[in-house]
Amino acid sequence: MQRILITPRPDWKDQAETLGFQFHTIDGLPYWDESAYYAFTLRQIEEDLEQPSQDIHDMAMALVGEVVESEELLGRLHIPPSYWDWIAASWRAGEPHLYGRIDLAYDGKGPAKLYELNYDTPTSLYESAYFQWLWLEQQIAANALPAKADQYNSVQEALCETFATLAREQRIGQRVHFAAVRESVEDQATVLYLRDCANQAGIDTALVAVEDIGLSADGWFTDCGDNVIQTLFKLYPLEFMMEEEFGPSLIDNRMQLLEPPWKAVLSNKGVLPLLWERHRGHPNLLEAHFEASPGADLARGFVRKPLFSREGANVDVVTSDGERFGTPGPYGNGPGIVQAYHPLPAFDGNYPLVGSWIVADRASGVGMREDATLITQDTSRFVPHAIID
Repeated sequence: MQRILITPRPDWKDQAETLGFQFHTIDGLPYWDESAYYAFTLRQIEEDLEQPSQDIHDMAMALVGEVVESEELLGRLHIPPSYWDWIAASWRAGEPHLYGRIDLAYDGKGPAKLYELNYDTPTSLYESAYFQWLWLEQQIAANALPAKADQYNSVQEALCETFATLAREQRIGQRVHFAAVRESVEDQATVLYLRDCANQAGIDTALVAVEDIGLSADGWFTDCGDNVIQTLFKLYPLEFMMEEEFGPSLIDNRMQLLEPPWKAVLSNKGVLPLLWERHRGHPNLLEAHFEASPGADLARGFVRKPLFSREGANVDVVTSDGERFGTPGPYGNGPGIVQAYHPLPAFDGNYPLVGSWIVADRASGVGMREDATLITQDTSRFVPHAIID
């Protein structure tokens, strides 16, 4: 694994804006950064990233089946009790899911280590699945990369195939609504991309802002045109939905969700100590405990994360040398977990995080985010990657 400098394509910004990648720059700083790329060998991809990602996903899915049948475990995750039956029923019914992202620390040498699962509202999808593949093809054509360079990336193919399968098997509604918060440029771009994948699979689709979803007098969820929403892909956290005015109506099951209710288990940082309890010493796991549980003291440094948090917010770090630092955010008052301190590797002053994509139960590709600090946040840069053997 190497970080290699490369000349950016002269027209990449024009291409990005033409293709709808409007958030390539955030607050005047680059989000998409193609002045460098991460080079992997095929062995590193297949043995150190792809297979461990599949193993972690399989362990996580087995954990869901255990959690939904246990009030004690659901309580440890602080999921509201009024939603337990709804979540369990969605799992028992085999309600389909689409995708998730596994965040890994990896230095090209030792085993990749699981930082967390992003299985409800994962972003950085468009740049992982499409824009970095376009970068690869064009840099090969420009002789800036070897002709045999490749990329671990079948994400878009897997997404389109999954949508087609769900439609063919009639496991989703005849029309799928795609929703995100109206003012979130990144989230809107992500749902537009996923809508395009669904359209390629021949699915009838519609867009709706989360703020415009309503509830009819007879209990059906509707869009701003009063059309009933059969299936909703929502880039909006399940725990937020549960807390809002229409949340109690979700349990009537008059609207199918993508991601499904059982993803409330895997979007919770509490899965990290639960996985450790069941697979203690696994080479791809870091020791983790619920904050108030016995064994929560990690002598060689730890990271504290809220059960419900996103984009690196409210993370507190105590290094093995006793240094303390953290990030602000809106999630600081809730319960949390502690995880063993395992810093990201440093490449020329940059700290890369591997986002490993799972599409419909299959490891499908990676996207690389890097920061000048040890905590990856929503503004951390996306850097493309290539397989160079």
